[in-house]
Amino acid sequence: MAHESSEEVAPVAAARPASPAVDRALTVLETLVATEDGLTLTALARATGIPLATCASIVYTLEKRGYASRLVVGRSHFWRVTLRLYELASPLIRQEDLSEVAEPQLRLLADKLRMPAHVGVLNGASVVYVAKATSPGFIQFDTYPGKVVPFHATALGRAIAAHLPDAQLEPLLTNRMTLRAARSQLAKVRQLGYAMEDEEDEADVACLAAPFFDAEGRVAGSVGVTGFTRELAGARLDIAADLVVRQAKQISVKLGC
Repeated sequence: MAHESSEEVAPVAAARPASPAVDRALTVLETLVATEDGLTLTALARATGIPLATCASIVYTLEKRGYASRLVVGRSHFWRVTLRLYELASPLIRQEDLSEVAEPQLRLLADKLRMPAHVGVLNGASVVYVAKATSPGFIQFDTYPGKVVPFHATALGRAIAAHLPDAQLEPLLTNRMTLRAARSQLAKVRQLGYAMEDEEDEADVACLAAPFFDAEGRVAGSVGVTGFTRELAGARLDIAADLVVRQAKQISVKLGC
């Protein structure tokens, strides 16, 4: 009997939230999101089953952080969420959308240049590959959606960093990189319109990337190709750079720039 009792209790324990405080905060947030006209604290406590004092503490914190606001009507306060939630989620939405938005440009680059093409976005001090179009042929490179690389080690990352304001660029730099040195290197990228990585990550492999921009004119990511060094040199480099830059501009147009 004791053995059966322990089996009955286990699922209940597993279902218990790891952090009751976080669970309550998310319950309050989700309840407010689902309410068009807002809720008073009393109504919110009733809807969530959370004590009134706890609800008050949560919504005051959400208000302080900018995720909730209150509308005062007479002696009643109606709480609602703000668009700060959208601001929090929009970078993730943009990353998800980019793979679809950029797919025709990636396919064109891969087919015309016969090299794999990628889209990268900045995440902290790293670049995340969010989309890839493979090229024909037996030889494939170690690039894939989800790959994370330090921004300064990739053409994708340098193309993005070249268009960051100093306030965003400086926190990304390592102890070996000064803002002055980074500015000098990235100024060349801006002048060319694209960034290069030549055998820095892997022998005989080179990458070329150009930035694209969102509706506010801010750099949103970069698109590029990876090939052997001999394929991105001389006249072939000029052809590849022109095509990559033009496709990056097409992505910018799609994003409203």
